Amino acid sequence: MRRIIRWVVGLPIVILVIGFAIANRGSVTLSFDPFRSVNPTLYLTMPLWLLFVAGILVGLIVGGIVSWWVQGKHRKAAREARAEALKLQAELTDLRKPQQAIAASQDLVPFNGGIS
Repeated sequence: MRRIIRWVVGLPIVILVIGFAIANRGSVTLSFDPFRSVNPTLYLTMPLWLLFVAGILVGLIVGGIVSWWVQGKHRKAAREARAEALKLQAELTDLRKPQQAIAASQDLVPFNGGIS
């Protein structure tokens, strides 16, 4: 089902991006000089579609990093909860060992509530 949804959503997006790239093959100048807009000293010339795709990729990467950073406290809490659960499981196992040893040595029959 996921594969079908991925194709239904992904294929039109890919077609739109390819169409955008073909329609915008012309070069644009990206200026990094805020003081000289006519003849900038620091600039980059590239196709418009490449600038568009690069912007999307940078946005995805920055968004992923920010999400990872914000969710750090939740990951830490989950790690601590896992460690606590393992510690408690080990403690429970240690507490059950003497009872199991006593029950095995006495060969006790469990009480069935007086029902024969």
